[in-house]
Amino acid sequence: MKSDIHPTYVNTKVTCSCGASFETRSTAESGAIHSDVCSQCHPFYTGKQKILDTGGRVARFEKRYAAKK
Repeated sequence: MKSDIHPTYVNTKVTCSCGASFETRSTAESGAIHSDVCSQCHPFYTGKQKILDTGGRVARFEKRYAAKK
């Protein structure tokens, strides 16, 4: 088995654009990762999720399908 083929695994600080940060381990050489979203600001995790109404699409499809019959 070859030795020294894997990158070094170091402690890395992840910083989100919302200002939240946490520490993990990664192969990032700089020891820092900047993220756009995290679990503290993502709509799915915060409960501020916008629900899209796709009923209009279904109604349009049914209307087109009925016109072809």
